[in-house]
Amino acid sequence: MQIILLEPGRLGQVGEVVDVKAGYARNFLIPQGMALPANQSNLKSLEARIKSRNKVLAQEKKDAENLAERMKDLSVELSVKAGEGKIYGAVTHADVADALAKQGFDVDRRKLDMPKAVKDIGEYEVSYRAHPEVSVPFKLIVHAQK
Repeated sequence: MQIILLEPGRLGQVGEVVDVKAGYARNFLIPQGMALPANQSNLKSLEARIKSRNKVLAQEKKDAENLAERMKDLSVELSVKAGEGKIYGAVTHADVADALAKQGFDVDRRKLDMPKAVKDIGEYEVSYRAHPEVSVPFKLIVHAQK
């Protein structure tokens, strides 16, 4: 039986038409919402869904590129409590995301790539993964509070 995959898995990628045993499709894949029977109406709706998904992905990439352009040559400064070059605690992803939010950039803290735990005063290279194909590097400057 031919089916259209709705979820990626060991059978293939989303949108692929694959042959599986009829019982497997009828009793497991279709009831679980992992596949649809490969008929004309389902194939047409799949094509429409793929086109709309491609438009959404293109818009997300375009937004990420615009954000990268706005964040070009950006530096983020953080004042933290410190003594003799060492920070009390550490600078976290949330601290960097809050500092970016104060500068007008709404970013997801989980997409920040920090090279290591920031526990010393100094300058660090940090990047933000705005999109799987777009990464935005910026400088993090950590200095002691006065």
